[in-house]
Amino acid sequence: MPRVKVALPAAFLLTVQVPVRITDLNYGAHLGNDALLSILHEARVQFLQHLGHPEFDPATKTGHIMADVAIEYKGEGFYGDTLHIQMAADDLSKYGFDLVYWVRNQDGKEVARAKTGMLCFDYNTRKLLPLTEEYARKLRGE
Repeated sequence: MPRVKVALPAAFLLTVQVPVRITDLNYGAHLGNDALLSILHEARVQFLQHLGHPEFDPATKTGHIMADVAIEYKGEGFYGDTLHIQMAADDLSKYGFDLVYWVRNQDGKEVARAKTGMLCFDYNTRKLLPLTEEYARKLRGE
């Protein structure tokens, strides 16, 4: 069976740090896959806020929805680690983009690579919104 491979971009737009909490551990005493996805969610919210496009804007009821996710596990994370998550947008399209994550611990050891497919969404109409050129420029780091 072919394995998921997440390609890393040449440059990243933002790095955030998120600690591994005791509740993030699984029965193997390391970072659980479900907890990593939650940590990526936190990182994504910070990335989108950094660009001035919140994941969900309660005033307009517009934002984003996740279309898909892929995670390539590379190493373990443990309680007390601080994950350094570098992020960049890739594969911009009419309605969205992929957000790529490179996750390493405080010592630089790679923990995971991931990507989430994000779509612009209007929660009022329950329909996709086009990705504006202004937003696309921000995602490209222009």
